Amino acid sequence: MRMSSREFERHVLAAYGQLPPAAQAALEEGNIDIVVEDWPGPEAEGASDPHHEDGALLGLYVGIPLIDRYGGDPVLPDCIYIYRRPILEVSDSYDAVVEEIRITLLHEIGHYLGLGEQDLERLGYA
Repeated sequence: MRMSSREFERHVLAAYGQLPPAAQAALEEGNIDIVVEDWPGPEAEGASDPHHEDGALLGLYVGIPLIDRYGGDPVLPDCIYIYRRPILEVSDSYDAVVEEIRITLLHEIGHYLGLGEQDLERLGYA
C-alpha cells in the first residue's frame, strides 16, 4: 500500500480529532507529543508488537503513564510514535490504513492512560 507522508499525517490528525473531548483534554494537559516517523528508531530498540505475526511495530508510547505519576515534579514530554511504513506494509487497502492509524493511535493513548495489553484487547484496540 502506498500513501504519502503528508496524507498519512492528515489521517493521524483526523484520528486525533475524532477522539472524545475528554481524551483530547487529557493529552493536552499531559505534556505529550504525537510524532509520525517512517520507521521505528532508537526509541523502539527491542520493542515489538505481539499482535502482529511478524512483530511489526506500528506505534509506541514512550513516557510515564498517568497512573504512575507522583507529585508535581516536572517531567519531560511523553511521546506517542506512529510508524508510517510498517502500517502501510500490514494494510492491504486505503481504508485499512486509515483504520490501522486510528487503532494504533488509540492503542498508544491507552498505554499513556495506564491501560495494559489485556485492557486494550478487550476494548478492541490491539
